[in-house]
Amino acid sequence: MSTSTEAAVTPGVLGTIAEYAHALDSGRTDDIVALFLSDGSAEILGIAAVEGHEAIRGLYANMAPTQPQRHLVANTVITSATADEASAVSDFVFVQRGESGWAVGVVGQYEDILHRTEDGWRFKSRKTSFVM
Repeated sequence: MSTSTEAAVTPGVLGTIAEYAHALDSGRTDDIVALFLSDGSAEILGIAAVEGHEAIRGLYANMAPTQPQRHLVANTVITSATADEASAVSDFVFVQRGESGWAVGVVGQYEDILHRTEDGWRFKSRKTSFVM
């Protein structure tokens, strides 16, 4: 990947990844859906694999938070990029606040393929896996 392509793509890709985490932690299902292409797919290993906006909406509507939570996304590496498509891998830590304070729930990784659209970068696919 050329340095100029990476420099042009990185802010938009990182922004979309961050928007997803904020929307997920706030329970804003419609905002999550809007970050996917209409034929996009979301796979959460061991839970579900879905395709298309309505299926993605159904998946994430069932994941609305019932207590404060945060997805801390780090170590994002753009593994390939053109002007209109990028692949990235990110680590994440999911924490929730319960009666005894904040605690790590799970640790995992996102594998993404994103496409540039008129509205910005959108997920073509997002695969979530967990580190055991």
